[in-house]
Amino acid sequence: MDLIPAPSHVQTRTDAPPFVLHAGSRIAAAPGTAAVARRLRAELSAATGFDLDPAPAGEAGDLVLELDAALGAEEYRLEADATAVRLTGGSTAGLAHAAQTLRQLLGPDAYRSAPLPGADWTVPAVEVRDAPRFGWRGAMLDVARHFMPKAGVLRFIDQLAAHKLNVLHFHLTDDQGWRIEVKRYPKLTEVGGWRERSMVGYRAGGRRDDQPHGGYYTQDDLREIVAYAAARHITVVPEIDLPGHNQAAIAAYPELGNTDVVDTAALGTWTDWGVSENILNPSEATLRFYEGVLEELLEIFPSTFVHLGGDECPKDQWKASPAAQARIAELGLKDEFELQSHVIRHFDRWLAERGRRLIGWDEILEGGLAPGAAVSSWRGYDGGIAAANAGHDVVMCPEQHVYLDHRQADGEDEPVPVGWVRTLEDVYRFEPVPPQLDEAAAAHVIGTQANLWTEFMYSGRDVDYKAFPRLAAFAEVAWSDLPRDPDARDWAGFERRMAGHYPRLDALGIEYRRPEGPRPWQRKPGVVGRPLAGKPGPSGENTAP
Repeated sequence: MDLIPAPSHVQTRTDAPPFVLHAGSRIAAAPGTAAVARRLRAELSAATGFDLDPAPAGEAGDLVLELDAALGAEEYRLEADATAVRLTGGSTAGLAHAAQTLRQLLGPDAYRSAPLPGADWTVPAVEVRDAPRFGWRGAMLDVARHFMPKAGVLRFIDQLAAHKLNVLHFHLTDDQGWRIEVKRYPKLTEVGGWRERSMVGYRAGGRRDDQPHGGYYTQDDLREIVAYAAARHITVVPEIDLPGHNQAAIAAYPELGNTDVVDTAALGTWTDWGVSENILNPSEATLRFYEGVLEELLEIFPSTFVHLGGDECPKDQWKASPAAQARIAELGLKDEFELQSHVIRHFDRWLAERGRRLIGWDEILEGGLAPGAAVSSWRGYDGGIAAANAGHDVVMCPEQHVYLDHRQADGEDEPVPVGWVRTLEDVYRFEPVPPQLDEAAAAHVIGTQANLWTEFMYSGRDVDYKAFPRLAAFAEVAWSDLPRDPDARDWAGFERRMAGHYPRLDALGIEYRRPEGPRPWQRKPGVVGRPLAGKPGPSGENTAP
């Protein structure tokens, strides 16, 4: 069976008859399972055309859903024979994972939105027992560089759920756009939500599209996204970047910038890719401003973690700013790095007082790590190793392995071939826990995620192409109990299972990169270019001038 991610235990009885789902099949939902039953009914009814009514109380069902407290929260069992399919979860999350496995067993047409004639709805006689390796199995979606309308975000959430991923890291603000409505600061979206034009391809080409770009989510849009994700057992972790990556916010409210060294009133939302030198000033007024932003954010997002970026904060303006230098002296700090640490520590305390936890990119280690902070280790493993050894929780997402904006092959036909080549096999061989960590430190690696930076993803079709099929390989790395030695992994077996998974992606309408290469419309004539010399930057663009 071509199950992805691979379960920890599968036993198939080839000598036993399969289960057959039919027009009269009914769902028996034990107490506490009604929500999962509704979702399963909605998905399978759409694909099969069957009503799948609830079984009357006390009567047997064809699909049986139940909970078992002896299982871990995300653990599940699936048992199928000729009479029924029994789905058991340690919680509703585990039960939802069992439902996703059932969809895979039913075949690719189970992912369609309407029934096809002649479809075969059989499940082999099988027992599956399974549980995830990591509690944080995430994908980061950047909607600041290129805005993705709400319907596209909901579709992306469905793709994550189909692969048993459970965290959407939602990158909502950056130099190039502010995407979250903040009612007390309306200019953040009125001004910062839009830019006059965008770069096309690499900076060295000097090309602009002269097409205004923008958009934002209302607070009700975001509540809908959060609820939609929660129904699929996915947590949305919002990111509001600070103190760097804030030119869009400074364009909206110039007083947030370093006004003693820059005419911030003349700034607009940034139209370049890369890292703007325009960063927040470190005043108390700026801290109050962002407390106001976060107060509204916390009302929308119930996640324990809130991501505050903390990456790529050029210090040139602070070095030149008399106000920033006076602030360093006032606080008794050593330098600009400790000043950035002061800002991060402030919000770490502020979030902790409200029962939340700060997580940030590994630059938050510089100048001293805030006591309760967790780290997203993107610049390789080193930041994560240092944080885990110091007792801080870590999400491993090194750019060298799981930045999915990086190109998938080295051919000229790859659209805007960013960064390093990272093939499907490369992602499959990614190991989130480095061998340098002892057992105690390794326990602080709470999970892993793949990142999608969208400078060169102009639409949902581009996100599909960059994400898949590599996100399927990543999902197996995050979920399955694979050999810790990447070279010991069964790549040939995974490749064989992917051959059975591609039809599921087709049924889901995902425009993935096919093994033979991009299709003509995926090549983007006129945008294709060779990468510049130099090291790729944080969001994929090479740092060479």
